[in-house]
Amino acid sequence: MVSSEASAESNSAPLLKDHINPQNIRLLAELIKQHQPAFPAEDFIQATTQRLHDMPLKTRVEHISQGLATFLVNDYAQNANWLKLLADNWPDKQDNNGWHSFMAWPLIDYAGKQGLQQPEVALDLLKHLTSLFTAEFAIRPYIEVHFELTYRHLMQWCHDPDEHVRRLASEGIRPRLPWGGYLKALQRDPQPIFDLLTQLKDDNSQYVQKSVANNLNDISKDHPERVIELCREWLNEATPQRRWIIRHGLRSLIKAGEPAVFPLLGYSENPAVKVELSLNQQQIILGQSVGIEATLVSMASQPQTFVVDYRVWHMKANGKATAKVFKWKSVELERGREISLSKSHGFLSLTTRRYYNGSHTIELLINGVSHAQAEVELLLE
Repeated sequence: MVSSEASAESNSAPLLKDHINPQNIRLLAELIKQHQPAFPAEDFIQATTQRLHDMPLKTRVEHISQGLATFLVNDYAQNANWLKLLADNWPDKQDNNGWHSFMAWPLIDYAGKQGLQQPEVALDLLKHLTSLFTAEFAIRPYIEVHFELTYRHLMQWCHDPDEHVRRLASEGIRPRLPWGGYLKALQRDPQPIFDLLTQLKDDNSQYVQKSVANNLNDISKDHPERVIELCREWLNEATPQRRWIIRHGLRSLIKAGEPAVFPLLGYSENPAVKVELSLNQQQIILGQSVGIEATLVSMASQPQTFVVDYRVWHMKANGKATAKVFKWKSVELERGREISLSKSHGFLSLTTRRYYNGSHTIELLINGVSHAQAEVELLLE
């Protein structure tokens, strides 16, 4: 009889790292040998499967990439030629249980790391390989070491018929790419990224649109005013797809309650409202919740739309407070109308936040602007 724990484990999705396993390494070696008959496949398999079980995903990729560098002939340009042929004959994505993409990652890592001294050859190869997985990580050193050359390629790729190549142009140059480190020069001055993203702002691929939005969101963490200004320019004759990019690209600023973003999203600028805010308790113990009650009355002569959020100022150990914005509700309020809102906010013990005794301020935000506040005393016991 199978235990419920074992059954749950057997039914759970495999870890991403487990796509890179001895069986799939053998499949990769067999594919390479079809294009390079002299490739020592068994030696490669033996070297790259050793200690694989204990390695996380990226370490597995780098381990196999280094194996390729060891066992392939020491001629990068020659290897680039047959790697492009291999990419053209890559197994169907519906086959082999999803291994096809993850096993391409070590090839892309090899292409990036070993080609830095032959950037023209390497960039052409990465363009060719990116549709198999993604070359966004492999291209980062080229942006740092060979910026002018790489940037010219990226701008050209913005007009490539392959959405994977167009997406690489945006994703590869993200200044804060997850797992990819920071591009510090572009963090300081994102203008080259803006010029590139402008080429992609009306791309018809959702895959590309999401990357453009994520790129804007990255930049907004260092240059919020410049991102807001760019989005304001993009709103002129904006398509629905471009409006989606703008909204998604501003999401961190929306979450932070940045007032300047709300008019860009179609909400009323400087809404005229009378606000009353109250809490159902003035003192609570850690683990309890406080009820938030708000009444909003329109003072404008026309309908208004706005976003209602609230901000909690959490007491810290040094006696100072730090703020976190919580989303609440989008409101459409007719002339002279009133709306009442209620919300429960829990002061719960979390691993991501440590609470301290003291007064915690709760502010009501309308389009990111504070309109009222109330205080609750938090006791840890």
